[in-house]
Amino acid sequence: MTAPSEGALAAVSRCLDRIARLNDTLNAMITVDTAAALEAAAAADAAARAGRRTGLLHGIALAIKDNIETEGLRTTSGSLFFADHVPNRDAPAVERLRRAGAIILGKATLHELAFGIRSTNPVVGQCHNPWHPGRVPGGSSGGSGAAVAAGFAQAALGTDTGGSIRLPAAMTGVAGLRPTFGRVPNTGCMPVSAGHDTIGPMAHDVTDLALILAVIAGPDGEDPTCIEGPLGNFLPALHDGIQGLTVGIPRNYYFEGVEPAIAAAVMTAAWVLEGLGARLVDVDVPGAADMHAFMTVMVTADACHVHAERLAQGREFFDGPTYDRMLTGLEYTALDYARAIVAKRRWKATLAQCFAGVDLLLSPTVPTLVPPIADTRGLGEATRAASRNTYGGAFGELPGLSLPCGFTPDGLPVGVQLEAAWWQEPLLLRAGVAYQRATDWHLVRPPLDLGEDDDL
Repeated sequence: MTAPSEGALAAVSRCLDRIARLNDTLNAMITVDTAAALEAAAAADAAARAGRRTGLLHGIALAIKDNIETEGLRTTSGSLFFADHVPNRDAPAVERLRRAGAIILGKATLHELAFGIRSTNPVVGQCHNPWHPGRVPGGSSGGSGAAVAAGFAQAALGTDTGGSIRLPAAMTGVAGLRPTFGRVPNTGCMPVSAGHDTIGPMAHDVTDLALILAVIAGPDGEDPTCIEGPLGNFLPALHDGIQGLTVGIPRNYYFEGVEPAIAAAVMTAAWVLEGLGARLVDVDVPGAADMHAFMTVMVTADACHVHAERLAQGREFFDGPTYDRMLTGLEYTALDYARAIVAKRRWKATLAQCFAGVDLLLSPTVPTLVPPIADTRGLGEATRAASRNTYGGAFGELPGLSLPCGFTPDGLPVGVQLEAAWWQEPLLLRAGVAYQRATDWHLVRPPLDLGEDDDL
């Protein structure tokens, strides 16, 4: 991430300069911790001069989604209820980043309470896509994606319930990893759905996702859903290639009704993997078309449970579309939730059978064009359309990786999604590294007016 000839202070200062010049336009950061970031960067450089590295992420500048707690630094969750909330401790994921030498620049914008794809909230307003300020950056981790795309940070943490890392990664042209549910502790993170939420990394380069995952993964005593899944020292094998891997291309659902330019870019990505030694096969994924509805039942009902007291205070305390979408969770019955639980068990069995025959599933991350900020659809409808291909994997608790793979005719990024069986993040990351070594989509940057010295 940091160039070998450049110190941490220079890299952090460049990120802070971009934020100062462009955040008024993009609104990707809610809170910037300038003094602490500069102090930490200077300390990292002093350690380097003394012959010491501060850890695996020595001097790396990160933005943290603003629903993940940071000690002494405001954490709003994009909600008026938490606009002045200052935690007294770091979330374990953040604590692990700091311990590994990462430098926290500040908190990234998100959709209110991490519950939508537009990344707007009543605390600071709308986050804008660096590729086109009239388009959404995706969500709910839109600020994290926009911050990385615009060079406000070298990497970022987001959270993913049903696509909230992968969707903004695709829409802002960066890479994003949803880990297996239970891989990373959610302690210190405002929940949406306790059975589906996960923290994960976003960056331009897949190798950076791998470094961050290696740091933040592992159980935490306060999160009973986080367990010790097999990971090991996977970093040395990242560049081993994908010769002999089998990549499944779904015949049903995932490519149905996809924007033609998106489908073309995603299939071109599949052929790149084939050229690298992978074998492409057509597969059926039975029941895929039904899973979005079942996931919606659980996610909206869970969100209503988390925010019951706040919802009871009325719509005026929320951004209206978030309130309206979340309130639909009260329409479901206990029977609806029970049916969703049964459907989830069956879906995981279907996925296990699918991954018995393939190593990876490939699909468009987002099947539609990036929506305009002025989109007149309801938040629920817009979220359903964008998350069509991401909800299923999240419902099955799978890991998923979104990689930039091209652009639509209107100049917005396209993402290809790779999914693997549970605990197979090393395989996903190895495939992502191989793909990026053969392509340069991850090197393309948005045409921001940044000045002569801005080398993203």
